[in-house]
Amino acid sequence: MTTEASDTAADTAPDAAPPPEREALHVFDTTLRDGAQREGINLTVADKLAIARFLDEFGVGFIEGGWPGANPRDTEFFERARREIDFRHAKLVAFGATRKAGATAAGDPQVRALLDSGAPVVCVVAKSHDAHVAQALRTTLEENLAMVRDTVAHLREQGRRVFVDCEHFFDGYTANPEYAKEVVRTAYTAGAEVVVLCDTNGGMLPAQVQAVVRTVLADTGARLGIHAQDDTGCAVANTLAAVDGGATHVQCTANGYGERVGNANLFPVVAALELKYGRRVLPEGALKEMTRISHAIAEVVNLTPATHQPYVGISAFAHKAGLHASAIKVNPDLYQHIDPELVGNSMRMLVSDMAGRASVELKGKELGYDLSGSGNRELVGRIVERVKERELQGYTYEAADASFELLLRDEVQGRSRRFFRLEGWRTITDQRTDGTVANEAIVRLRVKGERIVAAGEGNGPVNALDRALRSGLERHFPQLARLQLVDYKVRILEGTQGTSSTTRVLVTTSDGTEEWSTVGVAGNVIAASWQALDDAYTYGLVRAGLEPSE
Repeated sequence: MTTEASDTAADTAPDAAPPPEREALHVFDTTLRDGAQREGINLTVADKLAIARFLDEFGVGFIEGGWPGANPRDTEFFERARREIDFRHAKLVAFGATRKAGATAAGDPQVRALLDSGAPVVCVVAKSHDAHVAQALRTTLEENLAMVRDTVAHLREQGRRVFVDCEHFFDGYTANPEYAKEVVRTAYTAGAEVVVLCDTNGGMLPAQVQAVVRTVLADTGARLGIHAQDDTGCAVANTLAAVDGGATHVQCTANGYGERVGNANLFPVVAALELKYGRRVLPEGALKEMTRISHAIAEVVNLTPATHQPYVGISAFAHKAGLHASAIKVNPDLYQHIDPELVGNSMRMLVSDMAGRASVELKGKELGYDLSGSGNRELVGRIVERVKERELQGYTYEAADASFELLLRDEVQGRSRRFFRLEGWRTITDQRTDGTVANEAIVRLRVKGERIVAAGEGNGPVNALDRALRSGLERHFPQLARLQLVDYKVRILEGTQGTSSTTRVLVTTSDGTEEWSTVGVAGNVIAASWQALDDAYTYGLVRAGLEPSE
């Protein structure tokens, strides 16, 4: 890009000038740069655009889009983001480095790429650890300060808001506190709006972070931010400790994605600031979208949402112990630190061999069955005993809500009602001389008084059984065409022996809108799979609004 074109971009960049007053607290997301360095994540430009839209919808203040000029993908992202995304809440941030030693900021191509990106905010990384200056940059401490000063001043002259990330700050502060603080002063005096103290190696603990931030704030007067890696498992705590110490800018990644074990997780940090600190950092109503946004970003990066993640995990408000259920029946707040709906999540009751009457009553209520009252005491007791008996055999209902609901329906109705009855099934696996393996299955069913024999072929005996069952039922139940098996898990239960062990199968099925899980247990993996498939299709038809007749 020519100088004239670049200057024009700078002149027209939105919010080019720093605001007349400081925002109360910056929420800065770096999922698209630092988060993308997690092992197993490889974002396309389309992925980055999708995540940027989710983050803007969530209401973060700043979205660091990547390092323009360092790779074609990030350069393309900034070009397309300017054209394709109308940011409502966030400012787009371009990341880069200070000028090279011995050069000028105006003549440095990497600094020019930051301006060419058109991003209204630039975040430059600077060395603040004296050993890194000498060994990584191979320059003097004085020249490193000049690199920081010149780069920040040049970017400010071009109308950009500038943040400076002080890399390895806490380690550098430990080794040479005066020099580390001098880097902060230099950046701030040159015009940096925020100077971010980075725990790059992730080795700090909360008390240390709070003490250092407090001291640096007092000694430099700079506006400080925090960037914490999670190598000690303390990134969220360290971020909040920095806020306690006076930091007013927090850098995080969605779901804690990042290099090695990750970064400070955006969602618990934001939830803590809003719900525990009483700090408004998101637009009105945005916090209720947190669980949805977290899961949506996980889908984009192609990672399963973490079930036990604070606030947004599916297990974050799941209760299993009977003691908890008894208390929650009286008052949900007795065993929950917040109302799950505040973050778009929900309470779940898990039914297991630990279940008591309260667990079953609450789970029944969750599923739409009122089991309270003295008239249902015998029914609830019968359900509790049946659950405990079946879990002793190897079933698990905390992971198979659909199978539990069918069990509950059977007990409420006093008998087992199904859409079809099994007369028998058979599978055949044929190893052929050419090395191929053929799998066939035959099922014999009773459906609405009609005897049906259906066959199916598949890439394994269970897949063949599934296809045979579907083939036999779809004429009577066309609703099954929408169902798809999306997950299949097999586990050999503890305490049994080798190939003769008891097997548990969990099947997850989707109708395109929601998913549900069913369980089967038997000494034979195919027999266990049949039970799970039977429940999966039965539950799917119940969800479709049909009533069983068998």
